Amino acid sequence: MIKTHSHCLFCNFVLLFICSFLIFSIASAESVLNNSGIPEDVNFPGGIGVIHLDNFDRPTVRYGEQQIMVIGNPKDWKAIVGIPLDAKTGHHQIHVKSSGGEANYGFNVKDKKYESQHLSVKNKRHVNPNKKDMERINSEQDKIQKAKSSWRDIENVSFNFSKPVTGPISSQFGLRRFFNGEPRSPHSGLDIAATEGSPVQAPANGKIIDTGSYFFNGNTVFIDHGQGLITMYCHLSKIDVEEDQEINQGDVLGKVGKTGRVTGAHLHWSVILNQTMVDPSLFIEN
Repeated sequence: MIKTHSHCLFCNFVLLFICSFLIFSIASAESVLNNSGIPEDVNFPGGIGVIHLDNFDRPTVRYGEQQIMVIGNPKDWKAIVGIPLDAKTGHHQIHVKSSGGEANYGFNVKDKKYESQHLSVKNKRHVNPNKKDMERINSEQDKIQKAKSSWRDIENVSFNFSKPVTGPISSQFGLRRFFNGEPRSPHSGLDIAATEGSPVQAPANGKIIDTGSYFFNGNTVFIDHGQGLITMYCHLSKIDVEEDQEINQGDVLGKVGKTGRVTGAHLHWSVILNQTMVDPSLFIEN
């Protein structure tokens, strides 16, 4: 413990210097953490859990049935868990397995309230699809799920995402949505208002794993960034990439449009982690 006396100006100066140094050091440590791009303390539904692991050989981690991203090194492994929007608050756990043994790690999911949004859609079939539409939707779901479940074992996964298109956020992630007064699934991405034809750019390096035209999503592109981190871009007017193409941050994927279920031109951007939709805004600087 450092004791000070009002009559000791030199001691006060030294204490002030020490305190300033400590504050600077702590701020620098936080800056290093933030610069890693990994969101911390966002363990709520639709968020991300970061669980620090013990000294394992390269571990395999599962959250329920899903394989989980692991980054770092044997002295500082981190399991990065996408938390579903319907996850209950309270205690959750992951299972860790390596050549050195197995262990369970717990983490807590905090509560988070999402607001509601009411939208008016002119095409009534995009609210209540007919039988033929449902056949198409069901067949498309298999392809979409395959893209969402893609897994590539790579070491250097980037979390430093750039915004894929310039424009204000028009709909936040997680909104409880009502189309023409009827409740539907929560909003699983981020809507960015942009002029039709604006270029959509890759927020980070990756590989194109799927492109196509879908009933609800319109013209869509999926990127695999590694270890179950997938991004999806919907309602495009044009697609400028092909499946299996390697892309770099900033490469043009296509152009903003209004295909699929929309009320106007915009980009719907989703981030998927361990087959779970998480909030894209956690990956970019607001």
